[in-house]
Amino acid sequence: MPYARISDLPDSVRRHLPEHAQEIYAAAFNSAWEQYAGRADREVVAHKVAWAAVKQAYEKRAGSWVRKSP
Repeated sequence: MPYARISDLPDSVRRHLPEHAQEIYAAAFNSAWEQYAGRADREVVAHKVAWAAVKQAYEKRAGSWVRKSP
């Protein structure tokens, strides 16, 4: 179930991530969804890949996700 819009993302993602991080999440999830098409745990893997992608650019500080410094 790829995400056509960030508004389609799970509530837990939309509530906690800034918009740009949501865009990263959706793009990474959709890519992983395609890449792991033959796996039974496809959705679980796609969510893990999406979170890993977000964590490359963002970090959690004081309970909020903020963009990492270059």
